Amino acid sequence: MPVAELRVEPLTLALEAPFEIALGTRREARNVLVEVETEDGVVGYGEGSPLPPVTGETQDAAVAVAREAADLLVGRDLAEYRAVCADLRAAFPGANSALFALETAVLDAYARSRGLALSELFGGPPETVETDLTIPIVGSDEARERAASAAGAGFSHLKIKAGDGVSAAVERVAAAREGAPEAALKVDANQGWSSKETLRFLRRLRERGVELALLEQPVHRDDLAGLARVRDRARAPVAADEAVFSPEDALAVVRADAADVINVKLGKSGPVAAGEIAAVADAANLDLMVGCMLESALGIRASAHVVAGLGSFDYVDLDGNRLLAEDVAASEAGPDIEIAGPGHGVVPERDR
Repeated sequence: MPVAELRVEPLTLALEAPFEIALGTRREARNVLVEVETEDGVVGYGEGSPLPPVTGETQDAAVAVAREAADLLVGRDLAEYRAVCADLRAAFPGANSALFALETAVLDAYARSRGLALSELFGGPPETVETDLTIPIVGSDEARERAASAAGAGFSHLKIKAGDGVSAAVERVAAAREGAPEAALKVDANQGWSSKETLRFLRRLRERGVELALLEQPVHRDDLAGLARVRDRARAPVAADEAVFSPEDALAVVRADAADVINVKLGKSGPVAAGEIAAVADAANLDLMVGCMLESALGIRASAHVVAGLGSFDYVDLDGNRLLAEDVAASEAGPDIEIAGPGHGVVPERDR
């Protein structure tokens, strides 16, 4: 199954509404789309979603790197997909979004050529995956309305963005609890606080009678000591997100005793290393979370296949495409992500 051609282009998708987190406000997803075609005419699709404060890439940079990969990919046998992905990582270190798109396209083309679902490369059949829904940094009234709407649509898990002012964040989370009294609430501060601010947030939230199901990356990714300090005092499980891009990062979190949960995002690690990070977490008896950037249905369903294949994720946050004004393929309105093969099962509508 030699690769005959690599095609790369920018994929810019408008959001339904501005999406604010502690790292900034997004109004569109500026992604990269990769297509790998074999000599037999099988096409695999991959997508990456650069977020400069997290991945260190712009859309232009990700597109440029992905195009450079043609020299490495064309002529390679996709049956050696693990070696191919390892060579891509070695050739383009740090190009996380471009690598996510390239690796996904490689694995997708291989799985499609064999008539396999992508999940089967990771050990399991394609099964429905249930995601949470994210509430961005908004006022408390809007947070209450969004939470109520999500609960009405069947979402039992909500993630609320924070990392702004502690008082505003407390009000936002308390309002979400009022809007969805039965939902499990996760809070993601996206590195926006110090450990001292985080503990003040948790204390004031408890005073309001609100308990969390998870607290995600409240402090800077390099502050493992601060993350460990929060974990020691928090009642809720604490997750490391931006602190973990690789299996080596996961080991550092384990050694620092800094988290209860590791968030695996394919947009940080790529599909192959995601399995390796999951193995580190499993060996250390830590729970696993999967997250996303602002990928379309293409990237989201690729991640869902990894979740289904590995079968070891306790928290699922794969709702990035729910924020888009228009997706590249039909997507669900409720919490269930339906996946199927061959490959990850998504063909952009323009290619149908």
